[in-house]
Amino acid sequence: MPELYYDHHAFCCTNRRPDGHERGCCVSKGGERLRNYMKKRAKEMGLPSTRINGAGCLDRCEMGPCIVIYPEGVWYAPQNEADIDEILVTYLQQGKRVERLVLPPRAADE
Repeated sequence: MPELYYDHHAFCCTNRRPDGHERGCCVSKGGERLRNYMKKRAKEMGLPSTRINGAGCLDRCEMGPCIVIYPEGVWYAPQNEADIDEILVTYLQQGKRVERLVLPPRAADE
């Protein structure tokens, strides 16, 4: 297996759907704002081996805003800047999951 370019790669949904869409969208729930904050804070914290990217639809719209962090593939649903800070410190610096923000696994019928 090749060496990883980044230790962690976070994809933050910044998908935009029309107003009133039945599934909603992460942008209307603050996804873009939280992505921007996460990028800024990761840089301020000196996490050079972590990459924060915007992503198109991650297909978990109803649970958003959504972030998935690889290589582990852990899904989070942060609601505010404090949640982002907790993910950055607890998960990306300390290596422990923030259980209260982890999205449940997909149901078998999804």
